[in-house]
Amino acid sequence: MNLPFNKSCRACPRLARHLAGVRREHCDYHARPVAPFGDARARLLIVGLAPGMHGANRTGRPFTGDHAGILLYQMLHRHGFANQPNGADPRDGLRLIDCRITNAVKCLPPENKPLPEEVVRCNRYLRAELERLPAGAVVLALGAIAHGAVLRAHDLKLASFPFGHGKEYLLPRDLALFDSYHCSRYNTQTRRLTPRMFSTVVRRVRARLSR
Repeated sequence: MNLPFNKSCRACPRLARHLAGVRREHCDYHARPVAPFGDARARLLIVGLAPGMHGANRTGRPFTGDHAGILLYQMLHRHGFANQPNGADPRDGLRLIDCRITNAVKCLPPENKPLPEEVVRCNRYLRAELERLPAGAVVLALGAIAHGAVLRAHDLKLASFPFGHGKEYLLPRDLALFDSYHCSRYNTQTRRLTPRMFSTVVRRVRARLSR
C-alpha cells in the first residue's frame, strides 16, 4: 500500500531510535520525518537523499538551513521554480513554483547514510508522491540513491537506467527522469558539481516542461 506522508512514522527502528536521541540532545530541532515542500500540483518533483542533521532535520523543511540548499534554491530561482534565491529558514517566505521537493528517506539517518532496507521501507511514500504527478511531469534525482529510489517506486531495474550526472530517461506515464550529482557541501566544494553543471541540468528540466 502506498501511503501519503506520515509525520509519526516509526517504520525504521534504527532511524526512530536515532531521532529520539537527537530530540533529547537538541530539544528545539524538528527531529522527525520531514514532509515534502512545495506546490502540491507541481510538474517538477525533486528527490534528495535524506534530511541533513543541522538542515532539514533541524528546520523541518527539505534543503533548509544547511549548505546543500544554497545552490539548489539559487538555481530554482534562476530558472523560475522559486520566488527567491535563498531558503535558510522556514519563515523566510520562500515559495516554490510548479515544483515540489522531497527525499528518498524522510528521516535523518546516522552519519547521513541510510541503510538499503531503510530506503526500501520508505519507498512507499515516494511512490505515492510520484503517483500524484501529472503525465509529462519531470523528476530530478539528486544523487544515485535518490535515482535508485525513483526507479524502485516504478518497479524498474537500476541496470537498465544507470545513474549519471546529466542523464535523462523516460519513465511510465511519459515522466522524464533527470539525474544530477547531489548539491552537498562535499560535491560543491570539490567541484564535482559546479553551479554551471547544475544550472545546465535545471535549464534542461525547464525546457522539457516548456514543450
